[in-house]
Amino acid sequence: MTGLRGFLALLIATLPLTAQAQEVTPCDWRASAGSVVEPWGENARTFANGAVRLALLDTIEPAAAAFHILVLSPPFDEVGGRQCRVISADAAGSGFEAVDFAALEADYEPSTGLLFMMPARLYDPEDGPAKMGRLSFALNQATGEIATVFEAPK
Repeated sequence: MTGLRGFLALLIATLPLTAQAQEVTPCDWRASAGSVVEPWGENARTFANGAVRLALLDTIEPAAAAFHILVLSPPFDEVGGRQCRVISADAAGSGFEAVDFAALEADYEPSTGLLFMMPARLYDPEDGPAKMGRLSFALNQATGEIATVFEAPK
């Protein structure tokens, strides 16, 4: 836990951006196979020798906030299934206005876990479309903890 929180604290402290935390929840209707953006081969990737899979989800509605990130990862349950999580833009379950999944970058830090970064945009009902920011998240495969942050341009 310290590694993930340390990563996020360092990330927030060193970026000249406004940072906001996102919501990570167990899979629900948003994680339906019908929500995976086509073509699947371009909008899903595996890491950690196939143990971790990320996929871009489009729930269609609300149209201005329909994109989420699916995370299938360790730890495994008693029958060998991975945990299933959805990363959304906020606690209300709204998604992102846009996500550039093709620009997904990944890294590994032994003290933190897998690190992922990709351009994304939040919908602002008052100001309309914003510039692309960056969604970053760290995954600890041992505990299943996923820590997220969204850095919006100032």
